[in-house]
Amino acid sequence: MQNIQLINNMPMLTFQNREAAGKLLAEKLKTYAGNSKVVVVSLPRGGVVLGYEIAQALHAPHDIVVTRKIGYPENKEFAICVTDASGTVLCSSAAESVDSGWIQEEAQRQQAEAVRREEVYRGGNPPINLSGKIVILVDDGIATGLTITLAITAIKEQQPEKIIVATPVMPQEVYKQLASQVDSVVTLIPPSAFQGSVGAHYADFAPVKDEQVLHLLHGIHK
Repeated sequence: MQNIQLINNMPMLTFQNREAAGKLLAEKLKTYAGNSKVVVVSLPRGGVVLGYEIAQALHAPHDIVVTRKIGYPENKEFAICVTDASGTVLCSSAAESVDSGWIQEEAQRQQAEAVRREEVYRGGNPPINLSGKIVILVDDGIATGLTITLAITAIKEQQPEKIIVATPVMPQEVYKQLASQVDSVVTLIPPSAFQGSVGAHYADFAPVKDEQVLHLLHGIHK
C-alpha cells in the first residue's frame, strides 16, 4: 500500500512497509510469473523481504547476493565504497577525500561480514546458477547505487540472459546510471520524486534481522 504525506508542503509517496512494497513490485513484474528462467536475487537484509514477496508471486526460486557498504567515516549511512565476500571493492569519487588506509581496514571488516552472511543465510546450500537465467535483482531502495552496481557486476560474470533491477525508489541520477547497465529497471516511485533517503519513503523501515532473513529464505526460525 502507498500513502501520500506532505513534507515541507510537498507530496511524498511512502510505503507501509517492505512487505507492501514487495507486493506492489510483484504486481509490476507479473508478466514473468511461471517463467522457468526467472530467478529472484535479493540484497540482504532488507531486500530479502521484498524479494520473498516477488518470488512467491512469480513462483520463482529466490537467492541472495551479498554486498557490504563502506560508509563515510562521519556518516556511516553514506556509502563511499562497497565490497563483497570475494574482497572486490568499488568506490565512488567521494572516497578520494578519505584516508586509503582507513578504507582498506574497513573493507576487510565488511568483507568478513559479507562472508559471515553468505555462510549463515545460505546454510551450506550452493548459490543458484544464474547462467542463461532472467535475473530479477531486488533491493528495498537505492541511494548511491554503489551496492547494486557491485551486485550487477557479480551477476554479469555468470552470463545471465537478462538482468532486471526491481526496487521501490531511487534517485534520478542513479536510475539513469543503472538503466545503462541492465536490461530493465522497475521502480514504484518516479525517480524524479525521490526525496532525502530510502527510509523516508517507508512508514515502517525497521531494521531486518538475520532471523527474518533465514525464515524468508528457508522457513527457519532461529
